[in-house]
This record gives sequence, C-alpha cells and structure tokens, in this order.
Amino acid sequence: MSRVAWILLVLVTFGIAVAAVLLVITPAPQDQEQTMFTSEYVNVTAPLQNATVAKQFTVSGEARGNWYFEASFPIKIQDANNNQVGAGIAQAQEEWMTTEFVPFIATVTVENYSGPATLVLLKDNPSGLPEHDDSVTFPVIVQ
Repeated sequence: MSRVAWILLVLVTFGIAVAAVLLVITPAPQDQEQTMFTSEYVNVTAPLQNATVAKQFTVSGEARGNWYFEASFPIKIQDANNNQVGAGIAQAQEEWMTTEFVPFIATVTVENYSGPATLVLLKDNPSGLPEHDDSVTFPVIVQ
C-alpha cells in the first residue's frame, strides 16, 4: 500500500470514528415539554403548553373572578408574527363575582393558519384603561 493510500485510509477511518462519536453523544431533538400552564391569576388545564391543537379547540381551566366581566373574558391566538389568527370567549362555569378561582371553558377557532402560535388569555377590561390590562400567554402548535 502506498504512503498516500495509507494516509487516506487513516483519515477516512478517523472521520468515521469522529462521526460515530458525535452521533452517540448528540441528543436527538426533543419535543418541547407539554405542561399545564399556571399563574397567579389563571390556570389552564387544556390545552397543555406546546400542545398541538386543531383549527377549533377547547380551552379550559380556572381564572380569578376579577379576570371576568359579565362572566367572560377574551382569548386570542397569534401566529409567529403576533398577528391574530383566531379567537374565542371564555365563559365562567360558576359564580364569577369573587376573587377566588372560577372554572371556565372556551372554544377557540383559528382561521387560515397552521404552525407555531401563542395562546393569549386576556383579562377582560371594560374600562379600556391600560393600567387594568393583563394577559397570560403560552405556546401551542396549530395543526
């Protein structure tokens, strides 16, 4: 075997060994963890964070009574560029005039979009005053 062939054989073998080691030590990409969203004011039991949702899906959970106005609050869904692509209205399932958590349910409909999105639950603010605005957000994927 010539010297050049020998050097090429060593380099190819070394390259294969390095590639094999990288394949073994590089973790496979993982889906982002799907977890329940919780905050001081809103807890969402469905969908989970990072969940894949259909173009029409149900949002359920509980929110503090002061998030509601007339037993409801708005929900919207935004695309990756923060454009609104869907919406729904959360309806209280029990007496909402309290500071305690009150269960809610909403149907959200998405129009002409699929991909990564942000679910936005907005505190209802009939006064329109910005100091009373509040929202919680978490990621989902629209199918």
